[in-house]
Amino acid sequence: MTGTDRGRADGALGPVLLGVRHHGPGSARAVRAALEAARPGTVLIEGPPEADALIPLAADEDMRPPVALLAHAVDEPGRSAFWPLAEFSPEWVALRWALEHDVPARFIDLPAAHSLALWSADETQEEDTQQEDAEREDAERAAEEQGSGPGDPSGASAPEVRADPLAALAGAAGHDDPERWWEDVVEHRGHGGGDGDALAPFTALEEAMGALRETEEGGGHDARDRVREAYMRLQVRAAQRESARGVAVVCGAWHVPALRRKVTATADRALLKGLPRTKVDLTWVPWTYRRLSRSGGYGAGIESPGWYAHLFGAVDRPVERWLTKVAGLLRDEGRIVSSAHVIEAVRLAGTLATLRGRPLAGLGETTDAVRAVMCDGSDVPLALVRDRLVVGDVLGEVPAGAPAVPLQRDLARVQRRLRLKPEARRRELELDLRKDTDASRSRLLHRLRLLGVGWGEPAASRGSTGTFRETWRLRWEPELSVRVAEAGVWGTTVLAAATAKAEADAVTARDLAEVTALAERCLLAGLPAALTPVMRILADRAALDTDVGHLARALPALVRSLRYGDVRGTDTGALAEVAAGLAGRVFVGLPAACAALDADAADEMRGHVDAVHGAVGLLGDTSAPGHGGLRSRWQAVLRTLSARDIVPGVVRGRAVRLLLDDGVLASDEAARSMGLALSRGTPPADAAAWIEGFVGGGSGGGLLLLHDERLLALVDTWLTGVAAEAFTEVLPLLRRTFAAYEPGVRRSLGELVRRGPVARGRVTTAGPGIPGFAAGLDTERADAVLPVVRLLLGLAGSAPAHGLDGNDDLVEVDA
Repeated sequence: MTGTDRGRADGALGPVLLGVRHHGPGSARAVRAALEAARPGTVLIEGPPEADALIPLAADEDMRPPVALLAHAVDEPGRSAFWPLAEFSPEWVALRWALEHDVPARFIDLPAAHSLALWSADETQEEDTQQEDAEREDAERAAEEQGSGPGDPSGASAPEVRADPLAALAGAAGHDDPERWWEDVVEHRGHGGGDGDALAPFTALEEAMGALRETEEGGGHDARDRVREAYMRLQVRAAQRESARGVAVVCGAWHVPALRRKVTATADRALLKGLPRTKVDLTWVPWTYRRLSRSGGYGAGIESPGWYAHLFGAVDRPVERWLTKVAGLLRDEGRIVSSAHVIEAVRLAGTLATLRGRPLAGLGETTDAVRAVMCDGSDVPLALVRDRLVVGDVLGEVPAGAPAVPLQRDLARVQRRLRLKPEARRRELELDLRKDTDASRSRLLHRLRLLGVGWGEPAASRGSTGTFRETWRLRWEPELSVRVAEAGVWGTTVLAAATAKAEADAVTARDLAEVTALAERCLLAGLPAALTPVMRILADRAALDTDVGHLARALPALVRSLRYGDVRGTDTGALAEVAAGLAGRVFVGLPAACAALDADAADEMRGHVDAVHGAVGLLGDTSAPGHGGLRSRWQAVLRTLSARDIVPGVVRGRAVRLLLDDGVLASDEAARSMGLALSRGTPPADAAAWIEGFVGGGSGGGLLLLHDERLLALVDTWLTGVAAEAFTEVLPLLRRTFAAYEPGVRRSLGELVRRGPVARGRVTTAGPGIPGFAAGLDTERADAVLPVVRLLLGLAGSAPAHGLDGNDDLVEVDA
């Protein structure tokens, strides 16, 4: 019996069963040719039958694959499943053929209502139409439960066959690489010729899969497959009764023998009896090539979706066209690639295919040719080719008429209004918050983050540290559609949902720091309605919390929120009041909290002191009525900390350094404090901790020692006087302190120490005999920088009237 005879769609010999490899361009072309030859009256496709109503949308001009059917439980949107389809997926080709020829099409896999109900309520599953990954895991578990012994050949081979039937077929054909074997015999069909029988490959594949399933079933059959295939057989029978012109079925090749098998309808219904159900919603969502390439979660495991799309779309000369694309990409990235490179790469790829016995150069041959000819043997530019072309950054689109939760529709509307289109490729977005559109974009991204929809991640702004600029890294992943559906329980618009979520998070926050962080996020997201209850909870928590560490951790976020409020035009009066009150409580409790701490607690407290100091500097003295003098009160607290012997050395040293940096403490006073801390009566470990607090922690202490040799001399004198038995105790702490300095600073300090106190003298009396220092300023060298200064000040066209005066002061830079 020929393939055409066996697969005729006239109903006399049964349905046309077209077994495919999911997301395979060769299978897709073969399916299209088979449907043209058989001309069935109904097309059945493996997929959730609840999606039948969504099939007409596949013909919409705004529908551009890759896309996916998304099913989720109504009462728990996180329980979901995807059925992705690319333009080179056989199922998508069958769907489009049916719509173009006005032929009824239906999905016939086990309903999603059963599939989702069979999974754990707290487990989100991502699976493709045929659940290849789940089948592989089930097979491995079945093999372990069977406990097949070494004398049972059928049991020994079953898990291997079940896990990857194509590998078994490739091995039987003498190939060790199933992917390359499949490409040679199926994917390259249409580019390497054919035998003219459109159904012949399906017939051969059915026979091969039948043999493999007999082997697999000898070691145990998968229960989930039995249920799915029973449902599919019932749907095929029903379609055959309804269609006078016959039925074509497009499904995974593994299932074809089971659908061909003669099983009574009664037996099939018995398998389906009692299956759990749940209410589900389905829709189309955009998908990406990058998601298709993943093997985890739902990953179709297609390593090269961009290459497959090229094979499917290239009408002729696929290798030449591919290498031309590669050359264009490399040229766009600044590499020198000419047409001669393309010609030579084509020749090399063809030669490699001949040497390897392949009918057509595949991805492996073209990759090797690109590496050798266009990349000079380097894999660095080749990684770009893989990322941009082999995998690709294509993001599909679905029409506006596709079903969606109200929150998804509102998000799409806001995205269109703000001209912020989701894209699969990671990109950076610079926002100027002084512009209305950019400010609205920022609020949207912050609201989505609050809802758990991580479309964008904040990044460090380039060229500015001001609060009016933001930088975001954006990439839209298909899973975000599920996150949006989950967030729909909080509201029907992004604003309403984010507001409700923030209020709920404030109630359930575990500590004060979480509430202050939430207040900051509310300001960033522009949620004034949520800020009021959040601030009320914040004030209550702050009043009850007596832990100075908690209060100190909470204060910086509040102060940052005040700055964001300024640039975003938000009324932050209540926030300023709470921040000032919180700062006052920290001032009162900090000295007592710093007493008698061990080394780890002291390091943590030093971090709190730094955080509060930065917050007070930003908060200022007039942020809240009735709380004036915050800066002076904080400086009094620092003086108290610096003078108390019961305060750990690392905290005392840091307090002195902060007072010195603020100009409150003169350098002579700082030197005196260091001299006292490093006196012989101070334990070496405590003295080393004081040094770490004063010049460590990334505070620029190395430059301070470099430019104030009095302090360096004190450290040097103390260190040389440490007893040998105590030196090993303080060495790790000192090494940690000085290792944080820039290499140039460490070298300069080492040079100064090497010369000794007599040679190096003081900075103020350095003479020309010391490298790097001169008796006075070199006015000629100083004048050389003036053109750059004028350029920076925007005065490049002005001529300088003066350079340095007689006292070596810069007095004027332009006329």
